[in-house]
Amino acid sequence: MAMSPGQPPSRQPRGFDRNEYTINGVRTVVYSAGQGPPLVYWHGAGTFSGIDFARPWTTHFKVILPFHPGYGESADAPAIGSMNDMLLHYLDLFQLLKLTQFDLVGISLGGWMAAEFAVAHGQMVRKLVLAAPAGLSVPEHPYPDLRAVQPGDLFAYLVHDLNSIRDYLPAGGVDAAELAARMMREMAATQRVAPGGPINPRLEYWLHRATMPTLLIWPKLDRLVPVGQAATWMNYLPNARLEIIENAGHLVLNESQRARQTVVDFLLEKKAAR
Repeated sequence: MAMSPGQPPSRQPRGFDRNEYTINGVRTVVYSAGQGPPLVYWHGAGTFSGIDFARPWTTHFKVILPFHPGYGESADAPAIGSMNDMLLHYLDLFQLLKLTQFDLVGISLGGWMAAEFAVAHGQMVRKLVLAAPAGLSVPEHPYPDLRAVQPGDLFAYLVHDLNSIRDYLPAGGVDAAELAARMMREMAATQRVAPGGPINPRLEYWLHRATMPTLLIWPKLDRLVPVGQAATWMNYLPNARLEIIENAGHLVLNESQRARQTVVDFLLEKKAAR
């Protein structure tokens, strides 16, 4: 398959339908599969590790997996220069897809986005899942300075066991130059959305608005967004519970079957009768 300019190829997820939409002039690629209530998943600041992990969710849900503008197979969007711009992009997409209420799952940058969306548009979010979200400043548990990390060590910051993502790395047959180009492009997109780093200093002030049932998942061995930040999120989220996942790194949904099943169990859980 030939590459479009500025669009490194991605590994085609198995069992998902691929659709393209033009949202305010931006070509946006959305994968979907399954039947049932809608579940929207927002990826983090990198997409190289794929979305195959979400396939079991399609047994219970209509799983909707968009690529953010500037990431994966979606087109670059230089006009999207803030978190608010990204949320407005998604409001347009959801209107096109006729999505008025859904479960929202986000990881890392996507978790930060999901928290911001839940604060501003909570009536659209039935349940919220945040997996190792960025977004808050926790000085006692800071983010690492990735500029000091050697390129060869970066993937060890993302997972505890490299075998969990080996198929998406050069060791699994992925072209190293294409992978590097993809990561550089997505790094540039992240810098446009969050030029001051992965923090909104005002987010904690507004998290009380995210009143929907919320599951906070955190991998105990996360080297990118330290697990110590979880307590701060729990202090501000009014209706949340925390699940710590042992033996997993930042890409916890790729690495941990328990984490993936915990998402399903939480979303299917019925509210206890009084």
